[in-house]
Amino acid sequence: MSQKEMPLTPRVQEELEIVKRGCEELLVESEFAQKLARSHATGTPLRIKLGLDPTAPDIHLGHTVVLNKMRQLQDLGHTVIFLIGDFTATIGDPSGRNATRPPLTAEQIEENAKTYYAQASMILDPEKTEIRYNSQWCDQLGTRGLIQLASRYTVAQMIERDDFTKRFKAGVPISIHEFLYPLLQGYDSVELKADLELGGTDQKFNLLVGRELQKEYGQEPQCVLTMPLLEGTDGIEKMSKSKGNYIGITEAPESIFGKIMSISDELMWRYYELLSTKSMAQINDLRHQTEQGLNPRDVKVMLAEEIVTRFHNADAAKRAHEQFNAQFRDGALPEDMPEVTLSGAPLNVVQVLRQSGLVASASEGQRNIQQGGVRVNQGRVEDRTLSLDAGTYIVQVGKRRFARVTLTG
Repeated sequence: MSQKEMPLTPRVQEELEIVKRGCEELLVESEFAQKLARSHATGTPLRIKLGLDPTAPDIHLGHTVVLNKMRQLQDLGHTVIFLIGDFTATIGDPSGRNATRPPLTAEQIEENAKTYYAQASMILDPEKTEIRYNSQWCDQLGTRGLIQLASRYTVAQMIERDDFTKRFKAGVPISIHEFLYPLLQGYDSVELKADLELGGTDQKFNLLVGRELQKEYGQEPQCVLTMPLLEGTDGIEKMSKSKGNYIGITEAPESIFGKIMSISDELMWRYYELLSTKSMAQINDLRHQTEQGLNPRDVKVMLAEEIVTRFHNADAAKRAHEQFNAQFRDGALPEDMPEVTLSGAPLNVVQVLRQSGLVASASEGQRNIQQGGVRVNQGRVEDRTLSLDAGTYIVQVGKRRFARVTLTG
């Protein structure tokens, strides 16, 4: 029987379903099923690639969606390659952007890369993870090698990319170096001989370039698995530090717990599917129980405890749960809160919010007051022109931001 006609055993079909859980697309599914079948038949694990540019030092739950999938593949016995794009980060990935992204300096990349793998190891099994840096081969390409690589892809193919097309039609400049990013990311797959590459939906074009380049270099093309972009705590925008709707995996247990409890009941199920280690059968059972009267809040507590336990430990999850209950059910104040001293009393309450770091701007402070989300000494503030005299105040914004503010004259 030829390699392309391997039988799909029940074990292969079960593994395929695990891989597909929560994914946006698996391209090409029939090809990947055959890769799995051959892997089982020969005892040779597949090579699974995930590349991340160290554009920021911290990882949030949105990043862990693909990392969780990598761990699942790792647990199935396949070889996981965690590729740090220290070279491509100097170019700047234009994916999903309507303008050129400034490249990072070597110093920024080095600093960010220091923490990337340490945080990823909170999810991946470090003993079964192959760590690579694409500077290992990209630095060696040189001008001649880069030109030869560029000759294997056409401008027509490159301009098919959605964000390039939109920018071209809108007259927004596209720098030549931006064309090099997907080429070099694709070349990573050639060097690593990847069988499957993972990424967010915004990476689809880059991942498919890898397939085409592998064909050019005489390799069997990799399959592509795209994972959805996780919505942040607001339930609208994708999770992002710049949007303030993120949950960092190195945050304090109480912070992680509280943020998860703040998401909507509807969003909770998406978090379960993409972040939880529970099987889909278990998740569907929980859904059924909520339909039969189980309080969604209790189901959300289970999710919050699971996430805190993963990135801290079970005791920390228990304490975070207890503090959450005390703070929000019983009305107690958090034990630890920032202490801030401000001069110039009397001060307008909006300025107090801004200068104490509880809001990023005066407009954000005014908006929170208008929405009823600001309290001073546990009393709701309704007048944004309110002035606070010298003294000490417990100032609260929303459910989780507190500060003990001392005003001096």
